[in-house]
Amino acid sequence: MEEIVSAVHRYILSTFLTNEDAEELTEETPLITGGILDSITTLKLVTFLEDYFQIQIEAHEAGIDHLDSIKRIAELVSQKKSAAPDGRAGDISARSAMMEA
Repeated sequence: MEEIVSAVHRYILSTFLTNEDAEELTEETPLITGGILDSITTLKLVTFLEDYFQIQIEAHEAGIDHLDSIKRIAELVSQKKSAAPDGRAGDISARSAMMEA
């Protein structure tokens, strides 16, 4: 789960909080209720999660209950990856290395 947290943390910092201190964004920082994400940026986050982790996020999962903190996002992604048949969720380590390059 730490790999998921790390990848999501990097994405949010590099995409939505480009000039912010990385230490200020914790696993518990409220993303939607805290005003970091609005409807458009939430859709961008969902697209990233689906592409990066090779999962499908349902419409009812794309809200505060699942996406309001990095911790909640990691729990959702972990749950989706566990439920994926035949390991369809892919290899996080390989994508993480590509993202850092």
